Amino acid sequence: MMRNTAGPIVLLLVLGFLIGPFIIIVAASFSAGDTLAFPPQGFSLKWIVKVFTVESFRQSFAISMFLAVGSTLAALILGIPASYAMSRYRLPGSETVRFMVSMPIIVPGIIVGLALLRFFVIPVGLSITLALFLAHTALVLPYAVRVVSASLANLRTDIEEAAVLLGSSRMGAFFRVILPNIRGGILAAFILGFVTSFNQVPVSLFLSGPGVRTLPIDMLGYMEIVFDPSIAALSSLLAFMSMAVVFAAERLLGFSRYV
Repeated sequence: MMRNTAGPIVLLLVLGFLIGPFIIIVAASFSAGDTLAFPPQGFSLKWIVKVFTVESFRQSFAISMFLAVGSTLAALILGIPASYAMSRYRLPGSETVRFMVSMPIIVPGIIVGLALLRFFVIPVGLSITLALFLAHTALVLPYAVRVVSASLANLRTDIEEAAVLLGSSRMGAFFRVILPNIRGGILAAFILGFVTSFNQVPVSLFLSGPGVRTLPIDMLGYMEIVFDPSIAALSSLLAFMSMAVVFAAERLLGFSRYV
């Protein structure tokens, strides 16, 4: 009897550990009190409404959206040809290239942010916006290469050869045959990169500056001054946005097949 109940109990404990903080934040965002506390003091939507009235949140949200979309597109522009070359040709040093591309995932974000600040922003005078864009692109690139490579690995090579034999050039076969057949993987890579970039904290913490701050960094700065439930409300909205994007990707694309 104990063996039959031990599994479900452990599962519930693990789920509680993982989901518990999220439930607390969501509950606190609907509090009627003036300070961030749990259990919530009554029920109110005023903090949800306040999120949309804070000017700094709107500005940092726009910056985060620009970085997330722009850096992900840039990573795909670089990652798709690289994935194709490594998947279709035996290039010298391809394994080394794969390892180097994966370095932004392996190296802690704090080290990446500090290195960019120390060797590019300060001595070279690189603008903060450009530094953030390059850093987010480098962080998203490994995901683009991995996801697109998985799609190419599942694609039969003979359909490309058939297109070439029928008179198409290699470039034409790439755009007319390869890309349409891996569009699901490309969209999955875009969604994964977007979520990763939008929620990035360590690198953005080092590279943000006056007037240029991403939304997570702006939230940290806001909490140093004000400790009201609006931060919990904004965190809940962002969490639900991320979950909605991933859920839609899973339903439409079968997201789990690529990651």
